[in-house]
Amino acid sequence: MEYMSQEGFDKIANELHNLETTELSRVRDAIAEARDKGDLSENFEYHAAKREQGRLLGRIRFLQRVLENARVIDPALLKTDSVGLLSRVALTNIGNNHSMTYTVVSPHEANMAEGKISIKSPIAQALLNHRAGDEVTVRVPAGTVRLRIDSVELG
Repeated sequence: MEYMSQEGFDKIANELHNLETTELSRVRDAIAEARDKGDLSENFEYHAAKREQGRLLGRIRFLQRVLENARVIDPALLKTDSVGLLSRVALTNIGNNHSMTYTVVSPHEANMAEGKISIKSPIAQALLNHRAGDEVTVRVPAGTVRLRIDSVELG
């Protein structure tokens, strides 16, 4: 079982719906069109469409399993004074005085471009259950980083 936000659940459900209704029918049409061209042993379009169909079916099965095991978390039940799932955390890198803000989310919602980090990431693991004003040391691939938690709020 994996907890996630309603927004993340809806995003995955919408992607699944789009794959099942639009993309899969598009690929099936491409397969049928390629099949009509004759000899399948040397038909590049047919083999490419079959590979795309396999990729889509794999993604559909994956998203179905994610949704089966997902539980939408009620934000009212979350702590707002310490870092946890769905917390929006403002941090300062003590080494270079660089400020950043992240929202801790489920691994399926993680997106660095949106400032969302996985709860399973090294940074989020180090921040869990800490409060504003705490300093934490995080081991990252580039070495060790010291971070100060400036604020914690519900994301």
